[in-house]
Amino acid sequence: MRRWGNTGHGTPTGRTARGGRPARPGRAGRAAGAIAAAVAIAALTAVPARAHAPARHPAPGPAAPHWALKDTGTTEARFRGLAAVSRDVAWVSGTGGTVLRTTDGGANWRDVSPPGTAGLQFRDIEAFDARRAVVLAIGEGEASRVYRTDDGGATWTESFRNVDPRAFYDCMAFFDRRHGLAMSDPVDGRFRILSTRDGGRSWRVLPDAGMPPALDGEAGFAASGQCLVTAGPRDAWLATGGAARARVLHSGDRGLTWTATDTPLPAADPARGVFALAFRDRAHGLAVGGDYRPDQSAPRAAAHTGDRGRSWRPAATPPPAYRSGVAWLPHHRTAALAVGPTGTDLTTDAGRTWRTVDSGSYDTVDCAPDRGCWAAGEKGRVARLEH
Repeated sequence: MRRWGNTGHGTPTGRTARGGRPARPGRAGRAAGAIAAAVAIAALTAVPARAHAPARHPAPGPAAPHWALKDTGTTEARFRGLAAVSRDVAWVSGTGGTVLRTTDGGANWRDVSPPGTAGLQFRDIEAFDARRAVVLAIGEGEASRVYRTDDGGATWTESFRNVDPRAFYDCMAFFDRRHGLAMSDPVDGRFRILSTRDGGRSWRVLPDAGMPPALDGEAGFAASGQCLVTAGPRDAWLATGGAARARVLHSGDRGLTWTATDTPLPAADPARGVFALAFRDRAHGLAVGGDYRPDQSAPRAAAHTGDRGRSWRPAATPPPAYRSGVAWLPHHRTAALAVGPTGTDLTTDAGRTWRTVDSGSYDTVDCAPDRGCWAAGEKGRVARLEH
C-alpha cells in the first residue's frame, strides 16, 4: 500500500502509507532447534520410519536447520519478490528492476532483469519452473506492469501495463500454470482484480460487481508478494490495511465475487494491517503484519483461521514485532515460518503460538514442495534453509 511522489524503496507499503524509515538490518543468526524439530517432523511424514536397535555409540546428528546466506552479487537491491521452485531453483525480484535466478541452490545467481526496467520495483514474482516466470512491478499508473519469460529470463515480454492513473497493483498469485490474479488498490471504492487464463501472457480487468466496498483508506501492502494468495483451483484471499479495520477478503470463484472478514491485527493507521497471508489448503490459513514502522510496536501481529477465512483468531503468543512474510513448511500440517526486518518466527501449532528463532532481516519467505525454503530481503540478502 501508497500516496506520495515516489514508490518508497525503503518501505513495504502501497498507496496508503506515508513516509516511514527503512527497516533496521538485523544480524544473520542460526535458527534454533525448534526449526530442526519441525523439519524433522515434516520429514517423518514423508519417509516411513524403520525399526532399529539402539547404537552403543550413536553418530553425531546433523546440524540444526538454519538460514544460510547466499551471495547474490549485489548489496543494492531489496528483494521483496521471491519464488521458491525447489531447493536448487529460486527467483527473486526487487528494486532497480532487478530479477535474479539460481539453479544450483544459491551458489551462483544470474542477473535476468528485463531490459529497460531499472526504474521499476518488482515486488512480486511467480515462477512455474527454472525457465518460466511472471514478475509484477508496482506503482501508480504505468509503473504497474507485468512481464513474462519462457526462457529463464533471457528474454521477457511485457504482458500488461496499467493505463489507469488511479490504479496501483500490489500482488499477484496463480492457481495453476494458466490461471492467476493480480490485485490493485481500490479504484472507484473497490479493489481492482486482473485475471489471466494463459499463464500471464495476457490479462483482463474483472468486473467489480462482486467486490465489497473498500473502507476509507484501505489498500494492500506490497511488502512481500503475499497480500494475494491462492489455494486449490479456485480459492483466493487478499489482505488489507490502512483503514479502521484490517481485513481479509476471500473469493471462491477465481476473483469474481468476494466476502470481507475483519481480523484482530493492528489497524486504524496507514502503516498497520495484514501484510501477508499463507494457506496450506482451502481451510487453514495464517495472517501476519502489524505496524511496519521500526519505532512502533506491533502487538497482535498474527492470526489464524480454520474455516477458509470466514473468521480469524488472534495468536495466543504472536511474533514480538512486525512481520511481512509467512509460509507453511512443506508436508507439515502445523508448522510455518514468519519473517520480518527483526527476525524469523516459527509456529508448530498452526499459528496459535510463535517464537523467534533467528534475528536476520528478511522481507519475504517461500517454500517449495521438496522442502526447499528460501527467504529474501534488504541489501541483496537471500538465504536458504539448510539442514
